Amino acid sequence: MWFIFTLATTLIWGLAELFYKKGALPNEKYAHLKICISVGAVMGIHAIFTLLTKDIGYDPINLIMYLPVSLLYIISMAFSFFGMRFIEESISDPIENTSGAIASLLCVIFLHERLEIPSVIAILVIAVGVVGVGFLENTGTTNRKAKIGKKMAIIAFTMPFLYAILDAFGSFFDIYYLDDVSTSPLVGITEDTIEEVANTSYELSFAFVAIILYIFIRSKGVKYELPKQRDKILAAICETAGQFTYVFAMSGNGAIAAPIISAVCVVSLLLSRIFLKEKLTARQYFFIFMVIAGILALAIIEGD
Repeated sequence: MWFIFTLATTLIWGLAELFYKKGALPNEKYAHLKICISVGAVMGIHAIFTLLTKDIGYDPINLIMYLPVSLLYIISMAFSFFGMRFIEESISDPIENTSGAIASLLCVIFLHERLEIPSVIAILVIAVGVVGVGFLENTGTTNRKAKIGKKMAIIAFTMPFLYAILDAFGSFFDIYYLDDVSTSPLVGITEDTIEEVANTSYELSFAFVAIILYIFIRSKGVKYELPKQRDKILAAICETAGQFTYVFAMSGNGAIAAPIISAVCVVSLLLSRIFLKEKLTARQYFFIFMVIAGILALAIIEGD
């Protein structure tokens, strides 16, 4: 089942990327923080719904226990949202989506997870395809080239690198937290509840961050007008749905799931072709085929 959840996460987060592209406006002050507020609000609602409708035996201490993982994801996403306001997805996507390969490497080094040679080759194929399709994504239909100073341009360009590193460590620690109930730092969990306890902790943390950010932008005289946040809210809904399936994916075979999920940029590119009418070149289709071939190869290898 973990493989199905992995594919579901990839597809849903690819859809989220589509709305992030539309919502991260370069000329909208604090657009990146407004996206964070939208994501936190939707996740908070889902967390409360889970606590009210499901008996997962949630211990509030898990909010603290899972906080290191939550903060790695939240901060990495904030960096990504900031960067996408000013630089093209063709630059940021291939950098950000190396996080899956980094996470797999961390698992091999520190968690002693073993990857067979065919799996390593398939992961490399996916990584090359993701980087290739990202660097070729330069259609010009989504203009992120805002007129910013040299200092801000340097800061914006560092954002994808910071995202890749933080997200990779988030995935790595997620594998550690979710791989085995007996060794997980989470409290009061069972095999049936560990994923939802972790997800609820993350969503509540994001909700608290959203409240803080909302207070901050209001103190700056910036309004969060709900009707104008449609794309951000749609992205938040997809992000929350993907996060729900993500924890189930990472609790299975995280070292394999992480690089597959990094293919979200491919899904985003295909959706942009359909809904935003962005054109794809023959070379882009070639790298997309590489990613799909790598994912299918992993499905066959891990299914044996």
